[in-house]
Amino acid sequence: MTSAHPTDPARAAHSALKESLHRERAHHDRCRTAFDAMVAGAQEHVVTGEDVSASGADAEVLGYQLRSKAKELGELPQGPLFFGRLDFAHGADAHSTDAARQRHHIGQRYYIGRLRISEHPAAPPLVVDWRAPVSRAFYQSSARDPQGVEVRRRFGWAPGSKGDSVDLTGMEDERLGRGESGTGHMLAREIERPRVGPMRDIAATIQPEQDDLVRGDIGLSVCVQGAPGTGKTAVGLHRAAYLLYTHAQRIRRAGLLILGPNRTFLSYISEVLPALGETGVRQSTLGEEIARHPVRGTDSERAAVVKHDARMAEVLRRTLYAHVSGDVVNSLAIPDGSYQWRVGAGELARIVEGVRAEEPPYGIGRERVRSRVVRSVQLQAERRSGPRSGAWVQKISRARAVSAYVDAVWPRVRPEEVVAQLLGEQEVLSVAADGLLDADEQEAVLWERPPRSWKSARWSAADLVLLDEVAGLVEHPEGYGHIVVDEAQDLSPMECRAIARRASFGSLTVLGDLAQGTTPWAARSWDTSLRHLGKPDAAVVPLTIGFRVPEAVVTLANRLLTRLDVDVAPGKSLRRDGELRVREVGDGGDVAGVVVTAVRDALGREGSVGVVAADADVEWVRGALGAAGVGVGGMDELRARVTVVPASLVKGLEYDHVVAVEPAAIAEAEARGLHRLYVVLTRAVSRLEVVHGRPLPF
Repeated sequence: MTSAHPTDPARAAHSALKESLHRERAHHDRCRTAFDAMVAGAQEHVVTGEDVSASGADAEVLGYQLRSKAKELGELPQGPLFFGRLDFAHGADAHSTDAARQRHHIGQRYYIGRLRISEHPAAPPLVVDWRAPVSRAFYQSSARDPQGVEVRRRFGWAPGSKGDSVDLTGMEDERLGRGESGTGHMLAREIERPRVGPMRDIAATIQPEQDDLVRGDIGLSVCVQGAPGTGKTAVGLHRAAYLLYTHAQRIRRAGLLILGPNRTFLSYISEVLPALGETGVRQSTLGEEIARHPVRGTDSERAAVVKHDARMAEVLRRTLYAHVSGDVVNSLAIPDGSYQWRVGAGELARIVEGVRAEEPPYGIGRERVRSRVVRSVQLQAERRSGPRSGAWVQKISRARAVSAYVDAVWPRVRPEEVVAQLLGEQEVLSVAADGLLDADEQEAVLWERPPRSWKSARWSAADLVLLDEVAGLVEHPEGYGHIVVDEAQDLSPMECRAIARRASFGSLTVLGDLAQGTTPWAARSWDTSLRHLGKPDAAVVPLTIGFRVPEAVVTLANRLLTRLDVDVAPGKSLRRDGELRVREVGDGGDVAGVVVTAVRDALGREGSVGVVAADADVEWVRGALGAAGVGVGGMDELRARVTVVPASLVKGLEYDHVVAVEPAAIAEAEARGLHRLYVVLTRAVSRLEVVHGRPLPF
């Protein structure tokens, strides 16, 4: 028998690593076989489920569940099946914060991945889902509090791996039981890996403070104030995946909604949830959620600001309820065969005022008026000749006289009719806005040329928010069990109210950064926004430590942060490897040529390149790159190496290299241009180049 030479420890270590990799690859092969069997088995269950003998409804439900499971497994993106491993010690640490729970895991080994994999439903899993309770130790354990973990292992996979075992190229162990812990090279490489294409999940790299947010109680709403690069969007998406896993029936029954600022952003994040094993989650914009009509009109900025103001909610409520009148008739006569029942004017007025005082949705209020009028008649009839049948009550309820009375005192209205009347008639607006909007504000929102009817109205984006407010007053919309709202700092009070109506019985995860607020109505305080969102008690949790944006870029952005009208803590970065370069073009210099040079320099490195310019400059920038032979992808081409992005659409996106073109033009393009520039400067995750021919605004 031979052994490693005592003077050659490096060779022995290499041999041990090679043997460990062989064992781990073999385990991955076993997991792949088991996973393929799970997919095939789900398909077989669909076929056998179609022959199940049961009632039609039961068979339909079973078939839907089986087909959904097979579809979910079949749609999972290809990739490595695990990214970590936990080896628990053979004895619980009595001093740990979680000693009682550790006793269930003494001496156990768990592989952590994006999906639970087992060879049989009753068998121990080959891979544990990252959302399972035991997996929390992978993210929370440390040398100070190992939580029973002896060794935490992270696996290194070749970039872009589809899950072939040969792509497992390395591993890194933290021996927590011995007090060894820290951010290893493998974790850092995964965080800093160049990014081309859609956003990736961060299941392998979640940090403890992020994990606390991801696993928060479903009944509690939370607001994450996240500085650039702190992973707030990823936290929100992983929280959605966690809730779908932990509260599957409750969430799937009530629904889960991801709200993003625009379609470009939603395309960018679209692959995160499927990669985590969750498909079929609704990802939408608020505009799409409230779109009763296409947007064909435009507003001046002044008009849009007034329409988005919270005061408009009361103006609209007054306009709607101005249709209600309790004194339009002296009394009501309801024929009943040869007899005629009467309800006096005083009682009718009391019924209408009583219903109004209860403040039900407008549509429910109509039916309450009807039912109470019928009840009054029923009491008269029963006093006269005894109980009445349900059929008799229905007959009175449908009587023409009753319906005509309800239509007179509490008429049916469409939201479109209410809003068109308010914006199209000066007298209606002045009455409804009295004491709320001044004369200039009323003039700003009043239509210059009112349409003949609401059917021919050209609704603006702000008008759709008003329509949704009235629709919510008429009838409460169907809500969701949980809503994740990203870039929430840009929501207006009226938009917040639209979301609140859809989360009245659910919870919210609110994500944003006050410093990145760019709309005229952007939030200055989370307290105000949370009140309009209907969650005034939601905790505001700051994330200030960045893992993606390099220190040099954060330092530059923090210089601009001091000029913004928000009270947020400056960001910090754990990245020391990034680059910042400022290219100044002298008077009469060729800015376009310098931009082309900067892009070519970036293309000499790995990763995506985003060229960000003021919206008005996008065309000449794109033309300059095209003329120089630099291929430029469209905004919807997520895997393009080079993309020219308008500053107004870059929020939420990330690029390995960003070329920021003429910051002064970006800052001057809109009222909150400095906030927009702050967004632009913080999109780079490796390298930022600033090209300018005019003085910098920071």
